[in-house]
Amino acid sequence: MTRSPRTGPGRGWLLRLVIAFAFAQGAVSMARPAVSYRALALGADEAAVGVIAGVYALLPLFVAVPLGRRTDHGRCAPLLPLGVLLISGGCAMSGIASSLPAMAAWSGVMGLGHLCFVIGAQSIVARQSAPADQDRNFGHFTIGASLGQLIGPVAAGALISGQGGTLGRTSALALLVSAAVAAVALTSLWRIEHRRAKGSVAGPGHKVPVRAILGARGVPAGIFISMAVLSATDILTAYLPVVGEHRSIAPATVGLLLSLRAAATIACRLVMSPLLRLLGRRALLTTSCLLAGLLCAGVALPVSVPVLAVMLAVLGFCLGVGQPLSMTTVVRAAPDRARSTALALRLTGNRLGQVAAPAAAGLIAGAVGAAAPFALLGVFLIGAAGLGLRGEGRPEATAAPPGTESGLAAPDTVSTAVPQDTQDTTAESGPVPPTARNGAENPG
Repeated sequence: MTRSPRTGPGRGWLLRLVIAFAFAQGAVSMARPAVSYRALALGADEAAVGVIAGVYALLPLFVAVPLGRRTDHGRCAPLLPLGVLLISGGCAMSGIASSLPAMAAWSGVMGLGHLCFVIGAQSIVARQSAPADQDRNFGHFTIGASLGQLIGPVAAGALISGQGGTLGRTSALALLVSAAVAAVALTSLWRIEHRRAKGSVAGPGHKVPVRAILGARGVPAGIFISMAVLSATDILTAYLPVVGEHRSIAPATVGLLLSLRAAATIACRLVMSPLLRLLGRRALLTTSCLLAGLLCAGVALPVSVPVLAVMLAVLGFCLGVGQPLSMTTVVRAAPDRARSTALALRLTGNRLGQVAAPAAAGLIAGAVGAAAPFALLGVFLIGAAGLGLRGEGRPEATAAPPGTESGLAAPDTVSTAVPQDTQDTTAESGPVPPTARNGAENPG
């Protein structure tokens, strides 16, 4: 006779993780524009600001895979406070730095901290979520990122422009405040990761080659979809003000349009579960990417502000799907002993996209016009829709059997057909509020 798996002590771990992520992401979203203003106050030109911003994304590229390896063979939770401390320290030191090289170095520390937090947090969600709950749990997790991205820039703008002093002083204040905001995340990092059965962590001798991870059907598709969605979000944030300037749209209106996009993304993740039940994950992922691609291309058209607002609201809703579902795609497709490494490779792809997409958009905008990058993003997202249509590499039923699960195989992902005595009764598998999985970072 089979029995349902025990649900453990509760399901508050995901809520605490979302709260911590909201503060950590909010701090980063406050700090990044403040770093640019601080660099300008120290005499940086546009190229220097670009280099400082690039270090944030480039430095973590060298440590993402090693961190993923470490997480596959050990606990995830230690990465969370480490990430928060690095974010907070990078923000604070950027606020008191007096040279551009120092600003670049501390920007890299901030990026490294964000990477540590996201790898640890995503791995915990993957490890402690049943297969049927992964989309919902990752979506709920990414709500924290969306809240931080929504509030952080607004807070930074208020601090920087709301003071009567010089740009250098107000930007330094914003960085110090962002350091304090990041530190608040530490208050939610308790009992996030639950103990697993003895021997559930793969030994260091069981490393899966990166080539094998990338060769697993579904992993490259998940990475590409995540990169396409994140690039669309970044380019939209960077170039909508330029489009607004060309079309005589006031900066305040552009800010409201971007906030509308972010709010629609949050709304999407709140209703992810009913959408998945209605459409199925493959149809939802494909449809959202296809529609987002068409809407991105539509932003290049000279439409009125009300029409643009509707387009951006729908676009934000569609972009809310890609990150959490791409996380599920990568986790389900990756080998059992390398799921954290696969998530780290996904984040590496995101970072590469954050570096390459703005550079490519700048070249295209300079040659063709400010609206042209949106047409390119449309093609990019339509390509992602095609990959989403191919489906995942492994069905849920192929999860590792009890006693052979790897570092990221969740103790609570055991089917109800598995006898109770084979389960790790210390893990937590209770459902969480409706949503889907992320996708960061993301973010990721």
